[in-house]
Amino acid sequence: MTSQTNVKQSMPTPTLEQRKVIYQARRGLKELDMFFDPYVKQHYLTADEQEQATFAKLLSYEDPDLLDYFMNQATPDDKAVTELIVKLKELKASS
Repeated sequence: MTSQTNVKQSMPTPTLEQRKVIYQARRGLKELDMFFDPYVKQHYLTADEQEQATFAKLLSYEDPDLLDYFMNQATPDDKAVTELIVKLKELKASS
């Protein structure tokens, strides 16, 4: 049994709403997926409700805006979204 299997087993089963958010996180744009994938796979289901809601809000932005945020070309108005972007960047850097 690998450590990746252990992580999957310890994750809660996603609700229908969580499944929708997870699906929306699959952008098909490599530059965004490299930030979203580690978070979705390792943290989203165990995050508190507020963070999950913030992640859903983050996904509501258009891809060009998201690219600007992740490449430090712009900053979202919502402070919680900005903080989550920082967390996603840190997760990517540590992986």
